[in-house]
This record gives sequence, structure tokens and C-alpha cells, in this order.
Amino acid sequence: MSQSIGEKLRLAREERGIALREISEQTRISIRYLEAIEGDDYKRLPGGIFNRSFIRAYAKFVGLDEHVALEDYSRTLRERGESDDDGSKVHRSLVYTEDSAVTNRSGLKTLILAIIILAALSAAVWAGLHFYQKSQRGRGANERNQRLEFAARHRSPALSDMKLEKEKNHGFIA
Repeated sequence: MSQSIGEKLRLAREERGIALREISEQTRISIRYLEAIEGDDYKRLPGGIFNRSFIRAYAKFVGLDEHVALEDYSRTLRERGESDDDGSKVHRSLVYTEDSAVTNRSGLKTLILAIIILAALSAAVWAGLHFYQKSQRGRGANERNQRLEFAARHRSPALSDMKLEKEKNHGFIA
């Protein structure tokens, strides 16, 4: 039987005189994971894409071809009857979604729909702003008219004479 990827990595490391601690510090892979790789104990690894990334980083650090190391890893798993959880497989969602509606919509349809929505929102904002400004102008004119009417009523000669009389009685005017 040929050497497993774990044995190849360990032998390459030992040939170069590299300690596991050094690999761990440089690759940021836990020593226990490196030991699991060397012992071909992949159940102790986190699984999925992490296993492949750890093996790739380990092989690169000790000077082995990364692609060959990954092929050996996949072959080892196949020989054992284990699955190769590399994350490249398509996983089905357990939540019900209408995948056919999403995959059938073209980018052009999505763009046109987005433009229509933006146009509708812009028109609504413009209309609201226009209505607000118009109501402010109307309110301002109404207030101005009320002030003018008030001033006109208070400037009448009869009122002015009464006002002067009142001020004389209170001693404001000498």
C-alpha cells in the first residue's frame, strides 16, 4: 500500500527538521489538527473546506505540491468510504424557496424591475414634496392676509383716537 497523505506530510516535515509548533505558528493551524492530519485521523478535524485548507497549507509549508496533497487526501477518503466535504457540492436548502423563479429571471428583467421601482419611488417623493410646498405657500399667504386684515382694522382712525385717549389717561403721553 502507498503512503497516506498524513505520512507523506510527516516525512517531509521530519526531512526538513521542522517542528509541528513552527508549522502551527506560521499557518495558524492548531497542533492537535496537525497531529490529526499526520495520523490520518480526519474525524478530529473540523471538516468541510477546513480540512482541505489545512492540508494545502501544511503541504505548502513543508514544500510538497499542494494539488498532489489534496488529491491524495481525496483518494484516502474514498478508500475509506468517507465523504469528501470540500464545500464544492451543491447543498439543498431545507427551507422552501421557489428556486425556479429565481433561476429563470434574467439580469435584464431584474434591472428593468429595479428601474421601474426607483422611478415610482422618485415620483412619489416628488409629488409629496410638491404637495408640501404648495400647502406651505397657501398657509403663508393665508397668514399674511390675516395679518394685513388685523393691521387694517387696528389702523382705523376711530381706533387710533381711542388709543391716544387711553394713553393720555394713563399718563403715557404728556
